[in-house]
Amino acid sequence: MLPNDRPALMGILNVTPDSFSDGGLFFDDRAAVGHAETMIAEGADLLDVGGESTRPGAPPVVEQEELRRVLPVVQALASRGWVVSIDTSKASVARAALAAGASMVNDVTAGRDPEMAATCAEAGATACLMHMQGEPRTMQQDPTYTDVVTEVRAFLVERARVFEDAGVAEVWIDPGIGFGKTVAHNLCLLRHLATLVETGYPVLIGVSRKSFIGRLLGSGGASLPVEERLEGTLAAQAWAQVAGCRVLRAHDVREARRTIEVLAAIAKSE
Repeated sequence: MLPNDRPALMGILNVTPDSFSDGGLFFDDRAAVGHAETMIAEGADLLDVGGESTRPGAPPVVEQEELRRVLPVVQALASRGWVVSIDTSKASVARAALAAGASMVNDVTAGRDPEMAATCAEAGATACLMHMQGEPRTMQQDPTYTDVVTEVRAFLVERARVFEDAGVAEVWIDPGIGFGKTVAHNLCLLRHLATLVETGYPVLIGVSRKSFIGRLLGSGGASLPVEERLEGTLAAQAWAQVAGCRVLRAHDVREARRTIEVLAAIAKSE
């Protein structure tokens, strides 16, 4: 699933009414599949389908509603032979999506559901485990760390080993940029990505259009709106690629893939 000479590019497909960047745009099944086709054509290697927003302050979604949102889309994408990830923290949703053709689980809670590790193992699925301090409704209410890099690394390694012990053959880790972190925490984690890469687990980075970019590039105390965060996103993704991250999660697939290809060409040059 992972290329040897460049990061894999994961296209974001939110089938939600309330995601921070594209909520409601692809809530309809046909719109979701159409957008997936576009992302594949633009260079996505895999597609991450999510039916529950994890933006700061987002309310939880009940299991049946999440299943209603994601299963038709997962089935449609998998039937086309595309690699599909299910973005969920519920083992029941993961199990159904894996049965429908998904081949990996992207869990922003790193297995808080006690059945998640076994679910991934039984299906032979890849698991991506993310660090998040708190939960979406509260995670940005004064996040605090003594040493954010050390604490995030220790958490992710511990959770990865739990999944490996349960029989999951392939585990990726994600520091959770923007999930229970201040701008300073996010920058520190990006600056020290090598600490995570050195664990040996493939590192996934999701910085696409995130609020820390808007705050960094805004002026007069105002944050840049979501639609003006492309350049900042590409800069952070490029930094992650050079640092050795193996997967980049992106909304703007065409621009991200072009950036990836140029950096890969530079890295391979004599």
